[in-house]
Amino acid sequence: MTQKPRLYSGMQPSADSLHAGNYIGALLQWKDLQSTHDAFFSVVDMHAITVSQDPAELREKTRRTAAQYIAAGIDPSNSTLYVQSHVPAHAELAWVLNTITGFGEAGRMTQFKDKSQKQGADATSVGLFAYPVLMAADILLYQTEVVPVGDDQKQHVELTRDLATRFNARFGADTFVLPEPVIQRETARIYDLQNPTSKMSKSGETPAGILWLLDEPSVTAKKIMRAVTDTDGEVRFDREHKPGVSNLLTIFSVLSGRTISEIEQEFAGRGYGDFKKALAEVVVGAFEPIRSRALELLDDPAELDRLLGVNADRASEVAETTLATVYDRIGFLRRAR
Repeated sequence: MTQKPRLYSGMQPSADSLHAGNYIGALLQWKDLQSTHDAFFSVVDMHAITVSQDPAELREKTRRTAAQYIAAGIDPSNSTLYVQSHVPAHAELAWVLNTITGFGEAGRMTQFKDKSQKQGADATSVGLFAYPVLMAADILLYQTEVVPVGDDQKQHVELTRDLATRFNARFGADTFVLPEPVIQRETARIYDLQNPTSKMSKSGETPAGILWLLDEPSVTAKKIMRAVTDTDGEVRFDREHKPGVSNLLTIFSVLSGRTISEIEQEFAGRGYGDFKKALAEVVVGAFEPIRSRALELLDDPAELDRLLGVNADRASEVAETTLATVYDRIGFLRRAR
């Protein structure tokens, strides 16, 4: 039997709920990829603490994120779904990779530049600076072949490849597999409902612009009905001149399985009210089963924690094998047993 290619991806537990951008841009594709790949999906809580977190809230958000992974279709008996901090090898490999990463190399990461400028020098942590190196460790630990990422993360995968190549050249050519980024399709980019030129984000300017998976159905519908459009009243895709309508068409298309052209034809001459009402029904129809299943999982946190623990054991088995090879090749003394 042909072995499935290894895949790794993850998301931070940085909000109480995931949003439409996470679902359409990542989870839907992960759901499909898990059937064709040996998939490892992580809730990356170690990345989350590169900015200040309330400990109790972080613990709750971690569970909630994991529950939504499962509710959205990630099967923990088919994929390996675990919490990053449950596998200490992530931090251990990251330290080794830090020692072969150039200071200038890390400083050139676009996301670090953007975030550090917003936070200011005194508030920017060393952890945030080293974030891409931890991400490299996440990927390389599992001998990952495929990394599904958005355009904004491609640079981090390129750094991962550089570090793997460097380590292999110095310490052993077969230590790490070189991962390949798979850029998620452009249609998967979802924008803020109130500011449709900005990507939908957990840190959006206003809650009205974000469609949360765990929102009450009535709240979801209200946000869609109040979404920014334009004044010409025509349901037509034009990203440059009609960003609001184009964003809603993208959401409608992905969640309904219909082409944008079909939707444009259905609502030709009917105006935005009918279009938004139909879209609200589609979004609520897609999100409500996920919401119900996630809340059901969260009602039994002990069972959810047990499931995550079983998966962490599975992840650790692979990660510890890689780490042992790395430690041996860089010259660490083996511990006597």
